[in-house]
This record gives sequence, C-alpha cells and structure tokens, in this order.
Amino acid sequence: MAEKRAKTVRSAKTVAKKSTAKSTRAPAKTATKKANKKVAALPRKQPAAEGVVEVIERALADIKAVNVRVLDVRKLTDIADTLVIASGNSDRHVRSIADRVVEFAKKAGYRPMGVEGERDGEWVLVDLQDVIVHIMLPRVREFYRLESLWDVSAARREAAAGGE
Repeated sequence: MAEKRAKTVRSAKTVAKKSTAKSTRAPAKTATKKANKKVAALPRKQPAAEGVVEVIERALADIKAVNVRVLDVRKLTDIADTLVIASGNSDRHVRSIADRVVEFAKKAGYRPMGVEGERDGEWVLVDLQDVIVHIMLPRVREFYRLESLWDVSAARREAAAGGE
C-alpha cells in the first residue's frame, strides 16, 4: 500500500514538472494567439438605427406588447435617434418584453448598453445606443406621458385641442 502511495506521489511530481516546463514555453505562443484573437474580436460597425428599430418591433410583436409607439427624436436631442415606447399588461409581462427585446437585439448583433428597472417591472428601459426602448405598465405610461414630452407634433395637437 505504501508503495502505491509513493508511486502516486512520484507521478504527481512528474506531471507537475512537465506542466511547469510546458508553461515556460507556452506564453510566447499564447500571447501571439491572444493578439490574433483580439484583432478578430474587434467590435464590428453596427448597422443604422432603422435596423435596430425593425428588430425591436419584431421582438415586441413576438411577445405581444401593447400600444407600441416609435418616435424619431433626432431633431430634439443628441442622446438617441429613436424612442420606442410600449406597454405590458402586468409587471411580469413588462419584464419579459424587456428580456425579449434584449434577446432579439443580441441575436441581431446589437449590444445593449444597459437595462434599468427590471427588478420592479413597472417601467423598464433598454438602452440600445441610438435607440432607447421604454416598456411600461399602462398606468405608469399614462402618468409620465412620454409621448407628449418627446413627440412635438402630438404636443402641438394636444395644446390646440386644450385651447379650444
């Protein structure tokens, strides 16, 4: 029994010596391979915002988001080109809509910058760089009224209707 243990200890030492010997030679090759991988892994140029909006609309239709509005805000702000506002029927539905938007965006090659509000599920914001997606419960959407804030033509119509 003691002989078997001694052989096991010796073989473990031999393996350790061989692995350290290999590791001294490997860094030069590994560094070259890593450098080649870094060049290959550079972020590719992302398509225009219109492509992202199409992907988002498909995701929203797939999971049955309610009352979807797409607003072009290029002339109003520099933070985004397009705002997409949608509603969900419950907090769980709002979270699942946001998850589906992120999933479809990643599959299409668009990397979300961030997702906010998923824990509460009343209002989830998905930042896709040039496109910002707001998914809200109807009562939250009615309270904040983002459409009237960002859609200038709708705000003018609303003001005209209120003035009469």
